[in-house]
Amino acid sequence: MEVKTASISCLRGVTMPLSEQEQRLLDEMERGLYRNDADFVATVGSHNSRPNYRMIVIGLLVAIVGIAGIVAGVVTHLTVLGIVGFAIMFAGALLSLRRSASPVQPTDSGERPSPKHAGFMDRMNDRWDKRQDERGN
Repeated sequence: MEVKTASISCLRGVTMPLSEQEQRLLDEMERGLYRNDADFVATVGSHNSRPNYRMIVIGLLVAIVGIAGIVAGVVTHLTVLGIVGFAIMFAGALLSLRRSASPVQPTDSGERPSPKHAGFMDRMNDRWDKRQDERGN
């Protein structure tokens, strides 16, 4: 049987442990939430989705181009150019916040497949996850 310990962190940095009744109530609320709100579970509970670093970089570059468009619109007093620059900047921000389209599926052994063409950050994340799994976290 797994023993879970939970605590509530107050604003002043003081940690207060939960009583058994509070822990049971919290567990019951969590189970009910997962049972009744599938959208919430799909959004919050998706541990397999990983950030798409290529889209983050592309989105940031597009956002920088959009900011340059806004500045150019202000300097030239062309409102249309500023509006287009804002739209481009907003699209870049949306691109950079997008998650990977296909979440990484764990294999039978519980580890993620690591293709040879994986990016540097993906390899670093895989190594970090492997170390955390070895420590039992």
